[in-house]
Amino acid sequence: MSRAGGPRRVHQLLAALAYGDAISFAEHVHPRMTRDARPLWQYGDVSSPDTVCLFHFSIGSAAARLIFHAPDRLVSIYHNITPAEWFLGFHPHLAGLCYHGRRELAAFAPRTELALGDSEYNRRELEAAGYARTGVLPIVLDLESYRRPASPVVRRLYDDGRTNIVFVGRIIPNKKIDDLIRVFALYQRLFDRQSRLLLVGDYRGQEKYYDRLQDLVRERHAEEVVFTGQVDDDELRAAYASADLFLCLSEHEGFCVPLLEAMAFGVPVVAFDAGAVRETLRGGGVLLRDKEPAAVAGLVRRLLTDDVLRARVMETQERAMAEVPVGAGPAPRRRHRRFRAADAGRLPILGASGRRLRPGAGRGPAR
Repeated sequence: MSRAGGPRRVHQLLAALAYGDAISFAEHVHPRMTRDARPLWQYGDVSSPDTVCLFHFSIGSAAARLIFHAPDRLVSIYHNITPAEWFLGFHPHLAGLCYHGRRELAAFAPRTELALGDSEYNRRELEAAGYARTGVLPIVLDLESYRRPASPVVRRLYDDGRTNIVFVGRIIPNKKIDDLIRVFALYQRLFDRQSRLLLVGDYRGQEKYYDRLQDLVRERHAEEVVFTGQVDDDELRAAYASADLFLCLSEHEGFCVPLLEAMAFGVPVVAFDAGAVRETLRGGGVLLRDKEPAAVAGLVRRLLTDDVLRARVMETQERAMAEVPVGAGPAPRRRHRRFRAADAGRLPILGASGRRLRPGAGRGPAR
């Protein structure tokens, strides 16, 4: 509503609109999303003091400079900005964008009437940057979309008897794909030659890091390490449906939706306690306080072979998913391999070495 009591127009603005996003104005728009967005240079046609702009703050951009000087009332929605040092040596341009984005975050504090993070972790960053009014705007899962058909081609490709350890996310340095490869190489050599590491995510723009990862695969003599690149939704569903375990060793996460997606698909999750990972898991899965490769590989082996332990992990994930904001429809059904529901019980969060740790339901990381 406007100050005079009449209707107020609301628009969304962001730096880039990728396939899978849903925003209105964007500086860069993926060709598949041109019907869902208008280019940034047209925003002046709708900008006014009676307009509310929902600005999705994610990186340094021309969109930020435009809305900073526009007359609109401003609501900033913060998706976190990866610290620039993660990209030094791999992508200097992106490092610069992240550096300037974090500087702009503080500059926007007095300009913003309300600042929302999609996690409590992100909200706390807003508060630390000087924003007066902050809150959490939770990400809502669309469970109905997970029930749509999975790609039969991808299912046939990966449902071949191998153990599938899966990670979903962009192939970028802060996700620590190199640590995933180190753990998997040991797991494959020590425990299960018939295993696969399935890395589902786009690596375009990160070719230097991708090449480094390929070198690491060769150095560790790992086999069946698959980089899928960007996938369509039905291929993503097939990857989750084929997964035996989801492993995340990322060291910077503002939320991490794939953790929830994996739990929604009934895949046991092991994740390193960094950024908003603890908050996202809500006490579900196994939260790692250290990630020494041999210890993590051993824990993965236990989860994949110990029916009782696996069942208890699945029970923690079911409790966690019951607390997650979701859209209409039940979670997708999936046959749980090596799992007996009758074995379900409570499970403390474990360290990589198997040490008992306090539950992971608290807010933010304990680092």
